[in-house]
Amino acid sequence: MDLPSEIDDYIKGSIDHCLNLPVSTQTLHLKLHASQESQRQLREQNLSLLAKLKKKDDLIERARFEASMNAQAVKKFVEENQKLAAECENLMVKCEKLERECTLYDHDREALMEFGNEADERAQEAQARALVLEQDLEMLEHELSKYKQETESGGSCSASAVGEENLLDFLFATLTSKDESATYAILNANSENEHCRKLLTMWSSLMPSTRRILSLVAEVKSLECDKEHLRTNLHRAEEEVKLLFDENSVLDEENKRLAKRCREMNHADSGGKLTSSMSAKSNKRKSSPKTVSPMARKIDFEDIDLARQPLSPLRNNSPGCRMYKK
Repeated sequence: MDLPSEIDDYIKGSIDHCLNLPVSTQTLHLKLHASQESQRQLREQNLSLLAKLKKKDDLIERARFEASMNAQAVKKFVEENQKLAAECENLMVKCEKLERECTLYDHDREALMEFGNEADERAQEAQARALVLEQDLEMLEHELSKYKQETESGGSCSASAVGEENLLDFLFATLTSKDESATYAILNANSENEHCRKLLTMWSSLMPSTRRILSLVAEVKSLECDKEHLRTNLHRAEEEVKLLFDENSVLDEENKRLAKRCREMNHADSGGKLTSSMSAKSNKRKSSPKTVSPMARKIDFEDIDLARQPLSPLRNNSPGCRMYKK
C-alpha cells in the first residue's frame, strides 16, 4: 500500500529524530512553514477575538448608558407623577370649595325666592286691606257729609239721627286706634297743605269723630307706604335672585371646567405609566432635550377669586329693606 508523501516524510523525520540523526533541510523548512502558518492563524484568531471583545464592551457601555438614562427618566417621571398627584389634590380641594359655594348660593337663592313670595303675599294683603279701608273711608265720608248737610239745613235731630251718629262713632272706634300721635305726625308732615294746617290749629278742639276719621286716613296712608316698601323690597329680591342665578351659572361653568381638566390630567397620568412600562421592556427609551414636562403646562388658578362675596345685609321685618342676610 502506497502512503502519501507527507506521511512518509513525517515517518522518516520521526525515525531520524529518534535515532538522533540530522534532520533534513526540507523537513525543517516544512516545520517552519507550518509553525508560521499556525502563528498567523493564531494572530488572526486573536485579532478576531479582540474585535468581538471590543464590540461586547461597546454593547455593555451602551446598555449601561441606556440603563442610566432609563433610571433618570424613571426618577423624573416619579417626581412629575408626585407633582401631578399634588396638583390633582389641590384641584379636588378647589372643586369641593366650589361645590360648597354653589350649595350656599343655592340656599341663598331659595331663601330669597321664599322671601320674595312672602313679600308678594304681604303686599297683596296690604293692598287688599288698603282697598277695604278706602271703601270704609269713602262710606264714612259720605255719611259725614250727609250728616253735615242735615245739620246745616237746620233740621231738628231726631232719635234715629242720634242713633245713627252713635253707630258711626262706634264704627270709628272699632276701626281706628286710640294712639293719635301717628295722625298728628301725618298732619304735621303735610303742613304745607292749607287744610292740614287748619286741622293742626284746630287739633285741640276737634270732635272725637273727626279725630277718628283723621286717624283712619293716617292708617290708610301708612298702609300705602308699607305697600310701596313691600313692592320695592320685592323688586330688590327679584334682582338679588337674578344676580345669584348668574353667579351660580358662572360657578357651574367653572366647576365643569375644573372637573374636565382634572379628568384630562388623570388620563395623562395613566398614559404616562403605560409609556414607561413599554419603554422599560424594550430598554430603548431615549431622553429628548425637547421634551416638555407636563408641569410646565401647570394650570394656574391663583388669580381666580374664590372668596364668596356676601350680599348686602338686610334687616328682618324692616319696611325699607326686608331681605335675608346672605
